[in-house]
Amino acid sequence: MFRALRHKNYRLFFIGQGISLTGTWMQQMAIGWLIYRLTKSPFMLGFVGFLGNIPTFIFTPFAGVLADRMNRHRMLVITQALEMVQALILAALIMTGKVEVWHIFALTIFLGIVVSFDSPARHAFLVEIVGKREDLGNAIALNSLVFNAARLIGPSIAGILVALFGEGICFLFNGLSYIAVIAALLGMHITHRVIVNQDKHIMRGLKEGVNYAFGNKLIRSILLLTGLVSMMGMSYVVLMPVFAKDVVHGGANTLGLLMGSTGLGALIGAFFLASREGTKGLNGIVFLTTNIFGVGLVAFSFSRVLWLSMLTLLFIGFGMMVQMSANNTIIQAIVHDDKRGRVMSLFMVAFMGMVPFGCLIAGALANRFGAPNAIMASGLFCVAGSFLMRNKNL
Repeated sequence: MFRALRHKNYRLFFIGQGISLTGTWMQQMAIGWLIYRLTKSPFMLGFVGFLGNIPTFIFTPFAGVLADRMNRHRMLVITQALEMVQALILAALIMTGKVEVWHIFALTIFLGIVVSFDSPARHAFLVEIVGKREDLGNAIALNSLVFNAARLIGPSIAGILVALFGEGICFLFNGLSYIAVIAALLGMHITHRVIVNQDKHIMRGLKEGVNYAFGNKLIRSILLLTGLVSMMGMSYVVLMPVFAKDVVHGGANTLGLLMGSTGLGALIGAFFLASREGTKGLNGIVFLTTNIFGVGLVAFSFSRVLWLSMLTLLFIGFGMMVQMSANNTIIQAIVHDDKRGRVMSLFMVAFMGMVPFGCLIAGALANRFGAPNAIMASGLFCVAGSFLMRNKNL
């Protein structure tokens, strides 16, 4: 289950990511609570989600071209340092009482731009720090494991800290947590891949990657399904403060419990994937877990009590994580190395770049029809999409 950890570089990456991602999820929980406290608007939660993710839709395809042409290790050191700066600036503004909504908007856009360059480089970098190609799938699963362990721990800690000290402490911890991942990156000994000189214009390089991805039936189906699920399903996260405060009538601790429940379900899913070997049977798992995710969202929309909401979120977290990680694994197993950065950038556009549009849709629907009805509609779209792709022989 943990075989990828025998590679020293990946072990450093795993530890550094574990610390940093805990801080990231603390900030994710705190920023939602802060926005809802300042504005009392479900639409503003969706709008902030839009601002944070729309740069992925715009910039990530070009970042993928750069990830195929540049030193990915160096790219990650730079992006992680910039993310640290963003968190520390927000921490200073909040802890000095000077934060305004426009500050959050501007710094959220800045972070989104940085992440749009970080994500394709980070995903493509895995193949360089895992010595054996047969361990790559396990490394992807372990990445999901540490990501979701952080999602379980981070919001739970953040809920307590926000209740005791306010949101600023979460941003401060997140900023300091980047020291761990930067130190891990600097401590690696990388045998850098040979980068063939490419004189192609960046747009020609991008077009080549798009043609390659959409010319492959399996990759094309995965990208389309991922985009649909991300746009219609992933937006439930930005509405979580509404459920915590207005649906189950709790506070910051309640929000931490709800987000932590999603993380626990996703963590279970990560253990499940890490215990598997190879990619055989992953297509069927994608179909099954997409439906678990969609049905879970519908069930969550009907819940009005905390324990039942937490239970349904376990299934939501499991379905979401396994579906996305299985898709990631399938693509990584079949893509050519010289196009890995570009294909992974398209996957990140489908995974994260479609989220901002879903956030706007969910925020508008929640304002008009209520958050539960918005989430129910999201779940139904995910189920319909899974059956559509199944009929297309995903």
